[in-house]
Amino acid sequence: MQDRKRLEEQVAQDVKISGLIGDLDTLFELGREGEDVTGDLEREMKSLGGYLEKLETQMLLAGENDSASAIITIHPGAGGTESQDWAEMLLRMYLRWAEINRMETIITDRLEGEGAGIKSVTFEVNGENAYGLLQSEVGVHRLVRISPFDANARRHTSFASVFVYPQIDDEITIDIRPEDLRVDTFRAGGAGGQHVNRTDSAVRMTHLPTNIVVQCQNERSQHKNRASAMKQLRAKLYEHEMEKKRVEDRKLEDTKLGINFGSQIRSYVLAPYRMIKDHRTKLAVGDVDRVLDGDLEALIHAFLVWRKTGKTVATGSDKDDID
Repeated sequence: MQDRKRLEEQVAQDVKISGLIGDLDTLFELGREGEDVTGDLEREMKSLGGYLEKLETQMLLAGENDSASAIITIHPGAGGTESQDWAEMLLRMYLRWAEINRMETIITDRLEGEGAGIKSVTFEVNGENAYGLLQSEVGVHRLVRISPFDANARRHTSFASVFVYPQIDDEITIDIRPEDLRVDTFRAGGAGGQHVNRTDSAVRMTHLPTNIVVQCQNERSQHKNRASAMKQLRAKLYEHEMEKKRVEDRKLEDTKLGINFGSQIRSYVLAPYRMIKDHRTKLAVGDVDRVLDGDLEALIHAFLVWRKTGKTVATGSDKDDID
């Protein structure tokens, strides 16, 4: 049924493109007859260009799990409240992106910061191509701003890391032996007085051979939290095995700025000027507020083009030319 849905969408896309081109042909014909259709032509050309760019983004998703939903984790770097607040800003950005793209989000684990922000968060983004699109976000994100927590209004630099995993289909077998799993239950954190905080409903799973740890505490039912934690564990184990295979096959991207933890992929500068720059694609965006409010389309498209062709959108240079 999923394959059928994708094929139906492709047919619908073809029909829409044909319709847009037909509208343009009609406008050109009217123009040749002497009518002023300049404004209509500009609008139709802009509409067609935007739609074709969206289709190009989808065509660049060719990975095995690109069509899957995603599991995202965000961790602040060193810096206490500053970085924790930045991690929460990133969380809001991705939740807004999902909302704009009509994708469902579920926060499965959230640890509040001391005073402001978050110490960590894990959440699902459920929708077609969520994993393929959000791979552009894997790495370390850097924020430069005048700190709202500094009484002297000094400029601070904060870091937060983002990881993205595919949600693995039930048909894909991930062998998790019971003896390799340690399951701990505990009382969920957060505001007191609620049922979820009065019982040991939260679940933490540790996969002993890999030392991968996941936890879930958003549901009242321990059973539901266990199921959600197992979903996260399967996704992380799958990604763990895929990463080992990529290393063995020497298929990791050969770039000076990799996608592993510790690599700075993007800078968000709010002071002394306002600019977002992706260090892989060299794409710079001046409308910082729009991006932080979830409009990531230009950044995602530029990343997918760069990953596929090795060319930056801004300069057309090869990867080896990037500083």
